[in-house]
Amino acid sequence: MIALRMPLSEEPYRYFVLNKPYSMVSQFVSSHRVRLLCHLNFDFPEGTHAIGRLDKDSEGLLLLTTDRRITRLLFQSKVPHFRKYLVQVRGVADEAVVQQLRNGVPIPVAEETSYVTKPCEVELVEEPKELFSNGKELHERVPRSWLTISLTEGKYHQVRKMVQAVGHPCKRLIRLAIEDIELQDLQPGEIREMTQEEFYRQLRLGQKGIS
Repeated sequence: MIALRMPLSEEPYRYFVLNKPYSMVSQFVSSHRVRLLCHLNFDFPEGTHAIGRLDKDSEGLLLLTTDRRITRLLFQSKVPHFRKYLVQVRGVADEAVVQQLRNGVPIPVAEETSYVTKPCEVELVEEPKELFSNGKELHERVPRSWLTISLTEGKYHQVRKMVQAVGHPCKRLIRLAIEDIELQDLQPGEIREMTQEEFYRQLRLGQKGIS
């Protein structure tokens, strides 16, 4: 795998953007035989951890840092944070399906418990022409649709459960953005380093928590 590094001046903490590959877990250690972040061709500093994990079969933007304040500021704040996903689903989705997703759909959150998702932004989009491969493409004869889903809540496997609830199983899930930090043109396994100032600013955290 390729990893990119942008040299920065000495800072007390380090901040990274990764395009997490398919079938890699968002951890550095595990008792299971799985692909880990430590298998990337990159020398992460001690104490680096993932923020807002992606599950094994999901791809795209994953934030990593040595700054443990970020999790508190981002996930324990009363202000929700924006996330955008590119989703491939099986079957031909139409505007009625899109409107259902926009309005909110019931999804399972625990045994015998359901939750109606909050209204969110959903758009039908064309199949991306230059999207990186994950080696698991659907056969060309299988009908599929592409959606972008932007939301501010994050129940367990929420996006997958949402599209399943409207009859279109998720076949590919790629996170494109968290707030103003975007995946851009990073390829799977590639890493971009950011300064503390731009990391906080693009996550809309301001200077809160910096000391």
